[in-house]
Amino acid sequence: MLLIIVSAYSFSDFSSSEISQKSIYSDSLSESSESHLKNIKQLTFGGENAECYFSFDGKKFVFQTTRNDYECDQIYLMNTDGSDQRLVSTGTGRTTCAYYMPDNTTLLFASTHLGGIGCPPKPDFSKGYVWALYDTYDIFTADENGNILSQLTTTEGYDAEATVSPVGDKIVFTSTRNGDIDLYSMDLDGGNVTQLTNEPGYDGGAFYSYDGKKIIYRRTAFKNDEEIVQYKELLAEGLIRPSNLEIWVMDADGSNKRQITNNGAANFAPYWFPDGERILFCSNANDPNKRNFDIYMINLDGTGFEKITQYDEFDGFPMFSPDGKKLVFCSNRNGSVKGETNVFICDWVE
Repeated sequence: MLLIIVSAYSFSDFSSSEISQKSIYSDSLSESSESHLKNIKQLTFGGENAECYFSFDGKKFVFQTTRNDYECDQIYLMNTDGSDQRLVSTGTGRTTCAYYMPDNTTLLFASTHLGGIGCPPKPDFSKGYVWALYDTYDIFTADENGNILSQLTTTEGYDAEATVSPVGDKIVFTSTRNGDIDLYSMDLDGGNVTQLTNEPGYDGGAFYSYDGKKIIYRRTAFKNDEEIVQYKELLAEGLIRPSNLEIWVMDADGSNKRQITNNGAANFAPYWFPDGERILFCSNANDPNKRNFDIYMINLDGTGFEKITQYDEFDGFPMFSPDGKKLVFCSNRNGSVKGETNVFICDWVE
């Protein structure tokens, strides 16, 4: 699920020729103090582009975008140089959280299209900044031509935020099927569903470590019992307020849960370093107004906290290439209009 607190987006159309003309490596896309990022290249130009993830072979991306005539997110593919951007979801309903399967040709994503061809209604912001947990979200697989191959979830409630273990054997996803927002694992065909978390609050946005033995995820941090009551009241309306999320880690079977961050901020989109000892994640921890999100690095024991991006608006959704040499992320930098979010790729420098 996209954390849309970051900005007010605008949308614009663009052609393949515009992409080829603009997709050049440029140090001007980097802030002077971003020492870990080299040769940044912009891959999308216009609209709302987010959650861009590598295929297992590192040659392609799948991502969600609102552009052209679509009023809410659809799933697109592109090569890692930004070429051949094309729709692969149905073009109906709302979609989120796409990922490649191990065969590099099958796609995994959540969609509401079975619940209606239109975009589901936006959440009621009179209750503050909230997410809508659409109960028509289910998880599907499709081929690269946009043909739906299978429906992996059929239970009532929200099923989304699915990612695949780099080992290629399991999917982790978020669901409200048991009345709370918890993490589950399943086989690649949707079988053998196992509940991994059962603590009150939202558990989601999970990723397996490179060896498939651990899972990193975001979890609601409650300050008192009153916040738990408020959380349950919103959940009964299909809503959640994501202003205070901490990063946790657990074993792939749901055991040995432990907290990594403890900063009272909105921490999300964690991703593993190949060494399995560090993660990158997105946070507004250093912004007193909680509006500016950056990418940070931290060790699993909570030490080594370091700010990676320095742009004064949104930077987030980091993911390493399978070999750990490249980093893809999404950012408001270099937008044609304020608040535009695009996809960038760069070399990672230790």
